[in-house]
Amino acid sequence: MLFYLKRQASRICAHLDMPLFVIVLLLMCAGLATVYSAMYSMGIDRLDKQIVNMLIALAIMLAVAQAAPQKIMRLALPFYLLGLALLIGVALFGVTVNGSRRWLSLVVVNIQPSEIMKIAMPLMLAWFFHKCESELKFRHFAIAMVILLLPTLLILKQPDLGTALLVGAAGFLVIFFAGLPWKIMLGAALSVIAALPFLWNFVLHDYQRRRVLTLIDPGSDPLGAGYHIIQSSIAIGSGGVLGKGWMDGTQTHLEFIPEKHTDFIFAVLSEEWGLLGGSFLLILFIALAGRGLMIAVGAPTLFSRLLAAAISLMLFIYAFVNMGMVSGILPVVGVPLPFISYGGTALVTLAMSIGVLMSIRTHRTILVKK
Repeated sequence: MLFYLKRQASRICAHLDMPLFVIVLLLMCAGLATVYSAMYSMGIDRLDKQIVNMLIALAIMLAVAQAAPQKIMRLALPFYLLGLALLIGVALFGVTVNGSRRWLSLVVVNIQPSEIMKIAMPLMLAWFFHKCESELKFRHFAIAMVILLLPTLLILKQPDLGTALLVGAAGFLVIFFAGLPWKIMLGAALSVIAALPFLWNFVLHDYQRRRVLTLIDPGSDPLGAGYHIIQSSIAIGSGGVLGKGWMDGTQTHLEFIPEKHTDFIFAVLSEEWGLLGGSFLLILFIALAGRGLMIAVGAPTLFSRLLAAAISLMLFIYAFVNMGMVSGILPVVGVPLPFISYGGTALVTLAMSIGVLMSIRTHRTILVKK
């Protein structure tokens, strides 16, 4: 029995990328400590739930890392269609929370299908371009844009601008790395600029427009739309260089920071650990993206190269958007901090992404087109 367990453990470790694994563990430990500080007044049961979420996420990450990229590629289309079906289910039967319909109740658990799309989108597009590698033409980029827009618009309708932007960015990264011509990118950029008045007046909701305006002048509505940015900025600034110490953050424990265990958890970490702690966290995210890009460079096929590069930059973009939002240099769009914020669905999706990177790194066999 002992021999069997040792053999299984050795097999699992053989498919781990240790630099990635260490970085993720450090991020999770930092997240658990910060979540505990932010939530201990809410009751220990919620912390227990986060520990369970982390263990489940690690188990899924290890399981995905064992799968060969060929098997992962076969799941791309079913996974994307499942995510799309769940998003349609949210639109029809979703649970409304705080004015947004983002959750789907599945008897014993609530899931957020938009989080699934963060990995399903780059997976699907990497599979699509892999299939078209030998005959890549303009029409393939047009089809890819349709694949990208369908779930993105469904997420935007919930409304969830932050996740819609991130899912769109994840898909666009794959399209970009697949060789999207600069003329098309320039034309798309000009089209977006021309459409800004329409988007501002007819697509964005009132609260989203207020958030953009508040970014320019938070003091214009200090108790309304500007409250989040003002309080998080105070918390970050009051932390100084070394911070106030773990669980000693006054802005945190006097309940000034809104959504302190989810979207604004970086303000909690910065207040308690200061510039030093925030910088260390940023270095970890840079190291995570850098390691992922190294894996992409060494990947043997177009599918694995596109997927690894998109996932790597996607993870860094998530972190940058959250930190920028909390610091007041980007609008508040409701984006959690990867591996740090409290939550289950997002954590599992992120762990799956890391598992995919590990699979690409440790399985060097050539993918065969099916």
